[in-house]
Amino acid sequence: MKNTILLLALVLGSAGLTWGASPAKPNIVIIYADDIGYGDPGCYGATRVKTPNLDRLAREGLRFTDAHSAAATCTPSRYALLTGEYAFRKPGAQILKGDAALLIAPGRPTIASLLQQAGYTTGVVGKWHLGLGTEQAELDWNHEIKPGPREIGFNYSFIIPATGDRTPCVFVENQRVVGADSAEPIRVSYGAPVGDDPTGKDHPELLTLKPSHGHNQTIVNGISRIGYMSGGQAARWVDADIADVITRQAVSFIEKNQRQPFFLYFATHDIHVPRVPHPRFAGQTAMGPRGDVIVELDWSAGEILQTLERLKLATNTLVIFSSDNGPVLDDGYQDQARELVVGHQPSGPFRGGKNSNFEGGTRVPLLVRWPGRVAPGTSAALISQVDLLASFAALTGQKLAATVAPDSFNLLPALLGETKAGRETLVEQAGSLSLRHGDWKYIAPGGGRKMNEQTKTETGNDAQAQIYHLANDAGERNNLAAQPSGQTNNLADLLEKIKTTGRSRP
Repeated sequence: MKNTILLLALVLGSAGLTWGASPAKPNIVIIYADDIGYGDPGCYGATRVKTPNLDRLAREGLRFTDAHSAAATCTPSRYALLTGEYAFRKPGAQILKGDAALLIAPGRPTIASLLQQAGYTTGVVGKWHLGLGTEQAELDWNHEIKPGPREIGFNYSFIIPATGDRTPCVFVENQRVVGADSAEPIRVSYGAPVGDDPTGKDHPELLTLKPSHGHNQTIVNGISRIGYMSGGQAARWVDADIADVITRQAVSFIEKNQRQPFFLYFATHDIHVPRVPHPRFAGQTAMGPRGDVIVELDWSAGEILQTLERLKLATNTLVIFSSDNGPVLDDGYQDQARELVVGHQPSGPFRGGKNSNFEGGTRVPLLVRWPGRVAPGTSAALISQVDLLASFAALTGQKLAATVAPDSFNLLPALLGETKAGRETLVEQAGSLSLRHGDWKYIAPGGGRKMNEQTKTETGNDAQAQIYHLANDAGERNNLAAQPSGQTNNLADLLEKIKTTGRSRP
């Protein structure tokens, strides 16, 4: 028996592994879904859609029940995730147009540049929506496109410049439009129409997927978009193939970098609109295209997991799955998402969704798997995606300067399941700012509509302060702000302190 144990120790030692110990530089993969709500995956309670790969991640890893995107919309969440700074501190950090300038200043520390500094090869594949180019010059899509991912720390990029429903409808690989033809120069505008491509507004008879609100400008593949575009016919994507294309690129990145530490930020298009599942996924659920693209998303996650196993990388790879904000049903196209959702709760037990101050706006799935390092289970630790930068710094033995990632806390012990303790406070951003402090939730007074009639989402906007005790009221139905406990003023003061000091991390 002693000889057997000694032999096992020698084998593990020669492989650089010891039980409970971290490899010096584990590979890191973030699978960042778009508009997936807390209740959308099976592992968070869904029954009308099957997500075996996400369920496997949950079964083999740690499933968080109080994890948050930093904002209830996409661009602010992505900014906060990569920089470790709440997006409300950054002027212009809102949903960007497809031709917007790069939001993150070149040279600013990001997760990617931090890991580059630690010796990682870094790659981003999928949805970008953080802008490209500069404010000083109109972006020319026919030549080198910069600054962009490379200037903020990514060695490789294969991106959707903005979103699937915004022009330009092309992929950009390492600063060049994929498949561009100089004989068909690309022009993009978010002001006046360009070229003679038909628009959904003027030619609804050409549409295969009709808009419900907005989304009536240039038609690409029978779908009218936000923004105008001309040229680049050979470069335009096929919507039903987007998941296949970007998943293939993500797999290729892993294959090419398997012999060195790598960081992959894989930002899926699914389940954002327009929801156009590949034919092999169409009809897989009774919930129409929205349900089918959840299945497609799950397939993409499964391809990443299978690649790690095929290359024998799984035990040395930290995989994180999450979403950029809460769910939305009708987000601009008539795809029957609202009509067919009966029996499915995209936000789980929480109120609101995308663009909402209520918990459904930012309470999202978070799954963490690292075989042999993260014990399977469930964690109620309060955690935000803004914390990933400081946590990765700790993982790779780097110390952050005081000016870097001002809102990011090192929650590596919570991410690895070593403690159930998370943050004491976090800020949620939607129409107003909200503050979580333990089980208490404070929503600052704000203007605007209480209901987004287009998406049928409760915004949580109110002229009066709101305060909820989530342990007893997860659905945020009983506003306790009028009670004479002083809690409302205490939380309002704490939120104001976080705002005015310019940082959360001491």
